[in-house]
Amino acid sequence: MAVVTQSPAAPRPGAVALALLLVYVVWGSTYLAIAKALQGGVLPLTSVSGARFIVAGGLMYGVLRVVRRMPRPTLRQWRNLMIMGFTMLLLGNGMVVLAEREVSSGLAATAVASVPLWMALFSAVRGQNASRGEWLGIAIGFLGVVWLNAGSSLTASPTGLVLLLIAPVGWAFGSVWVRGQDLPGPFMTAAGQMLCGGVLLVLTGLLAGERPTTLPSVDGLVAVAYLCVFGSIVAFTAYVWLLHNVRSTLAGSYAYVNPVIAVLLGTLLNGEHFGWRDLLAMAVILAGVLVLTLARTRR
Repeated sequence: MAVVTQSPAAPRPGAVALALLLVYVVWGSTYLAIAKALQGGVLPLTSVSGARFIVAGGLMYGVLRVVRRMPRPTLRQWRNLMIMGFTMLLLGNGMVVLAEREVSSGLAATAVASVPLWMALFSAVRGQNASRGEWLGIAIGFLGVVWLNAGSSLTASPTGLVLLLIAPVGWAFGSVWVRGQDLPGPFMTAAGQMLCGGVLLVLTGLLAGERPTTLPSVDGLVAVAYLCVFGSIVAFTAYVWLLHNVRSTLAGSYAYVNPVIAVLLGTLLNGEHFGWRDLLAMAVILAGVLVLTLARTRR
């Protein structure tokens, strides 16, 4: 059984840059796509999240098994993939989708910007010592998180606030936990995780009472298709590849680019508005993440 470790050969800078670009830009636009899908009458957990991950993961799994002749994951690897699907997709992605029923896409992306801070905290708990600069970044970032949750328009939506606290914690925990676990190669890991997470999302949605009552709009279906192809297959695979080849903090650096893209797209294409408290809180969070990332690169 293969144990995932840091790649012995350093990845090419061009490959890292491309993977980061895909994660930055595509994931920044998925918040708007989620909002459009929900506005189009698509069910949040079973369809916006669950079904699209099952379709994307199934397509990838089929290509890897039939075309690339890759071996299927072992039972232990499937267990680990299920844990990743639970933490990163059900808790991470699923809670964001539910939150966007009540809050804007840009505000959801801003809350998720705290992911690198949680990742750094979990890494420290696992024994990866943090420098003074890293702790300074964590402190600044969490000050912004507290401000966002206490002094922004999130306070008008208690449910959205709770969901947007759970989402980054779940995603960050899964991203740090995956290091050193027994997993297949990065692309099979992405496919297996999406399959496991998609099943968990659909089951959770059904247990929560999600049932289709009307047909979704064409715009809603197009948004789900975009999420499936670009958000799940393209960007998610790039993110998993980064987790296998670079430090988890660099892989999570997308979180301070995504909110800017999400806010711009939400304002320009979805008529979203943000108060000065929202924008200042976002600026503090992003400043903390930037300080954290710079401190990590100097080690």
